[in-house]
Amino acid sequence: MANVESLGIRKIESLLYYVRDLERVRRFFIDKLDFAEVGVSSPELEREGRQKSAVFKAGGVTFVICQPVGEGGRAWRWLRKHPEGVGTLVFEVEDIDKTFKLLDERGGTIINDVHRSKDDGGGIAMFSITTPFGDTTFRFVERSGYRALFPGMAVHDKPIGGNNQFGFKTVDHVTTNFQTMTPALLWMEHVLGFERFWTVQFHTSDVSEKVEGSGLKSVVMVDPHSPVKFANNEPCRPFFKDSQINIFGEDHRGDGVQHAALTVGDIITTVRGLRGRGVEFMPTPGAYYDMLPARLERIGVGGIDEHIPTLQELEILVDGEAARKYLLQIFLKESAAILSDPSAGPFFFEIIQRKGSNGFGAGNFRALFESIERQQRQERAGLHARVS
Repeated sequence: MANVESLGIRKIESLLYYVRDLERVRRFFIDKLDFAEVGVSSPELEREGRQKSAVFKAGGVTFVICQPVGEGGRAWRWLRKHPEGVGTLVFEVEDIDKTFKLLDERGGTIINDVHRSKDDGGGIAMFSITTPFGDTTFRFVERSGYRALFPGMAVHDKPIGGNNQFGFKTVDHVTTNFQTMTPALLWMEHVLGFERFWTVQFHTSDVSEKVEGSGLKSVVMVDPHSPVKFANNEPCRPFFKDSQINIFGEDHRGDGVQHAALTVGDIITTVRGLRGRGVEFMPTPGAYYDMLPARLERIGVGGIDEHIPTLQELEILVDGEAARKYLLQIFLKESAAILSDPSAGPFFFEIIQRKGSNGFGAGNFRALFESIERQQRQERAGLHARVS
């Protein structure tokens, strides 16, 4: 769709994560990821919204963790239907009234009119819409010096906890899983004005010989006027029901955000430090690194700055599309596995360092999804053993 007027999105400002136990997630963000807690919900906001929240920040990455207080609030409604997960994406925009007008004209389903507030720093204006991303909503925010993240959030005089020693910078992209992806892609194109960036489709097993595996199709949509990017997946035949995209939908109880990718400047230092704190990552088979030099030559990347034995030690993946243009990435285990609690949900983090590549690790998709399948099989086998 050509010549669509921009919504004026600047960036993904924050993600709202709905949980049953704020304290255990606080400990994960501070003790493991070295995020700082920069604010909490005021008593008035907790009474009004029937949930308590804390804001965690590292570099340009902000998460708002919300736990129900009683019944009736947004976090309570989310957790009645889903395990813990990302239920709202917040976008900073240039002109809230323009964004509202364009979305209204293009058929966006607006939840509320623009709400405006002021504090001693300035003003804020915001509104929300529904989306095809399951029960995930989008919130658009315009700021003019407003100090708090949102109205009713109390800013700490001094941040509590970490100082971002692992070097998180921004949200590179958000990945969402769908049972059927086309309606969401059309919505992103015609309502948001996004464009298709690339498509990949594959199966994790040789279907002529195997009787299981993950079939999936992935399409990346980008906002041509900002850094905002969405990777979108759906399961495909054969073995549709066994696809880990479909299993995500069963575990999440619907479509939703699978993971958020966070950028870093030195992924080796980041991953080594996180492993030192006990953070668990999805495993990568050793054969991946045996074949890596030949694959890098085949796809035209050639040599890389990092030593492959170091990447193998830390289980970091590599992909690219041109000479000396590549990326390095790794995926944390799902929250349910990290916290040993199925109610923690299938959301996880990706860590990515871009070295000239604007791709999404298409060459690593098979390794990632095979890793997820192995983890799911191990968890199912463990559950069966406990039941037996």
